[in-house]
This record gives sequence, structure tokens and C-alpha cells, in this order.
Amino acid sequence: MKTTRLSSGISIRRTIAEGTEQQVQAVKEIIAAVRGEGDAALLRFTEKWDGAKLARLRVSPEEISEAVKRFDPQLLKDLAEAADNIRSYHESQKQEGYKLENQDGSYVAQRVTAIESAGLYVPGGTAAYPSSVLMNVIPAQVAGVGRIVLISPPGKDGTLSDGVLAAAHILGIEEVYKSGGAQAIAALAYGTESIAPVDKITGPGNIFVALAKREVNGDVAIDMIAGPSEIAIIADDTAYPDEVAADLLSQAEHDPMASAVLLTVSERLAEAVSREVQKQAAALPRHSIAEQAIEDHGMIYIGESLDQVIDAANELAPEHLEIMTEDAEGVAEKICHAGAIFIGRFSSEPVGDYFAGTNHVLPTNSTARFSSALSVYDFLKRTSIIRYSEKTWQQNKDKIARLARLEGLEGHARAVESRSWKKETHS
Repeated sequence: MKTTRLSSGISIRRTIAEGTEQQVQAVKEIIAAVRGEGDAALLRFTEKWDGAKLARLRVSPEEISEAVKRFDPQLLKDLAEAADNIRSYHESQKQEGYKLENQDGSYVAQRVTAIESAGLYVPGGTAAYPSSVLMNVIPAQVAGVGRIVLISPPGKDGTLSDGVLAAAHILGIEEVYKSGGAQAIAALAYGTESIAPVDKITGPGNIFVALAKREVNGDVAIDMIAGPSEIAIIADDTAYPDEVAADLLSQAEHDPMASAVLLTVSERLAEAVSREVQKQAAALPRHSIAEQAIEDHGMIYIGESLDQVIDAANELAPEHLEIMTEDAEGVAEKICHAGAIFIGRFSSEPVGDYFAGTNHVLPTNSTARFSSALSVYDFLKRTSIIRYSEKTWQQNKDKIARLARLEGLEGHARAVESRSWKKETHS
């Protein structure tokens, strides 16, 4: 891994990938095709890019049942237990509305309701992610979303992975479709003959998925523009180099664009981790991906003090931040910006990816400075409610009219003043 010293002149913040001009144009053309041709476009693109010639887009109940039968029973139990942990964590995020009432019956209130439908994208391609099914579906279910749609690219044999379908089965999701990439996002946003449009789209994907989500945003809600996976680790001489290296590679194996960063004050640790990364990467099944990510986006930063290292971590605002230092809890208290924080050597990043219960759909590209993990809140909307009595209107109408005229909005002022005593008064 490349090593450099931290200084006040180094910026390590990441920026959202914009995509090439060709990629942006391709996504626009794909979306236009899906809007114009519906299912025919989805089937054509699936054959072209996924190598699968489909008779239908929707996964049948029989396909789900057969996948569950084939799936390893122990893994099915593991997924179910992980789902329980995730549900328990997200149950705490439920929100209630409130009402602030005056003695005369006037009140203002907030009503919290779930969105009606959500489309959840699950990546395929180089790897299938049953955990993404759990992480996207469960917050929506806890929020009370009525219709939950799952969509994922098929393999060349025209099927989705048994793991993805097993996870859907555990959660009781029956509306599942075979489609990937920008075309899947377009189908969720605008609908086709087979797929009714949804109100919100969530879930990570490749650059074409990210660009498509950006393109449809506004016509439909999205969770975030997710970039390649990231991990940063703050470690000192109390950390074990082989463990630090393994954790860096846990994200590097995702994608050649993935970022893996070590922040430390120890030159000894930096050198040892660099050697370990090289050795361990070569032994990974996905070694070519991990090695490319480390070569292009791996870095070790050596700081002069722990405070400087913490400042750098806050500037980076990584998706995943591990802390393996003598006072890991104390360091964690000083972290302002991170998608998720993992404290201590036994809290490696995969603990959060799969089992602890926290959500692994996290902000990337330094957007943790202002964004949060996917949660129940993403599937809720808050509606303001206002009811004024005649008495409260009388007390405040002149103030409201004056404020309206301050902004040059005479129509606003006249609207509030137009109410007056009439033969039939409604309070």
C-alpha cells in the first residue's frame, strides 16, 4: 500500500462519481427506452447485458419455494437470526406524531405515516447479496410500507440467487422481479406493463444504477447516490497488523473502485500492515479485484498525533470507520462524520454488514458529513396539520397580514383578512 504523511495541505475527502459523458447519455437512453417500451425494453436489455433470455420478469412463487428448498438449512437459520437482529435495531426508530393544542381548540400537529410503496434494488453481477435484501426490506416493513418490491439482475440461467430468494422468503416478500442496472431503476420509477411504479427506490448498485437514481430523483424519491465501498481504520501500536490488513481487504474485495485507508501514528504498524495486505490479498478468491482497489484507492496516512489522525478521519467521513486503539471508546467520541463506527478489535466491519442489526446501506464519498444510514425514517413522511379557531384567527390575523405585506404578497394578506363574522359562522 502507498504510504504518506498527513499534513495540513492534504485533502483526503472523496467526491461523488459523476460518471463519464457516455455513461450519463447511455443511462438517459435506457430510461427513455423503458418509459417508451415497458417490459419489451427490460427483456431486451436483460438478454443483452445479463445474457438471460426471459419469458417473464416476475419471479414465481414456485421459483422462490424451490430456491428455499435448495438453500443450506443452516444458512437459512443464520439469515433468519440476522433478520431478527436487524428488525430489533430498527424497531427503536419508529416515530409517533404529536399535537400541540390551545384551550380554545386550535391546534397544530404532525402526522407520521409510511410511504405507500418502495422498490428495493439488490445488486447482482460479480456477487449476490442476501444481506442487502434484509437491510433494505426490514426498515420499510417496520415503517409500515404497504407494498414492497424487490428487483435484482438475473444470472445467465435466468434465475436470481438462492440466497436472495431465501432472504425474500424469510421476510415474506412475494413481489420480486428479474432486472438490473439503469433499466431496473427506470421500471421502478415509471412502471411497465408488469411492474407498477413505486414512491421510493433504495439500495446500492454500480455506476449505472447510481446515475439512473440521480436521473429519476424528483419523479420518485431515492435513498442516496451510493459510490464504491469504503473503509478507514484508525489504529495504533496496540492493533494487530494481520487483523487491520484483513479488515482493509474486506472492503477492497467489493470493487476495483473501493477505498481502503489506514490512519495511524505508528510507522511500525504502517509497514507491517502494508506487508500483510500484499500477502493476504494474493490469497483471496477475489484477489484481482482487491489488488486493483488497493493499488488505485488504498492508502496509509501517518500522522504526528492521534488528534491529527482523528481530524483526518472526520474530513474523510468514510462509509465504515474502525477504531483499534488503546482508548477506542475515547477516540470514537471525537468522531463527527462516519456512516458507521466500529469500536475495538472484535467489531470488524462484517459484524455490521451481516449480524449486529445496524444497517449496512451507508453514505459514501464523504457524504456522511450530512447523510445517514438507511433507516425506518427513510420510509416515513411527516405531514403538518393546522386547525385555527375563530378566536385564534382574530388574535393573529393582523400579524399574519402584516408579515404577508412585508413580503409584498397582498393576496396572502387578503386571504387571511377575508374571514369575518357571517350569519353562519364556522369555527
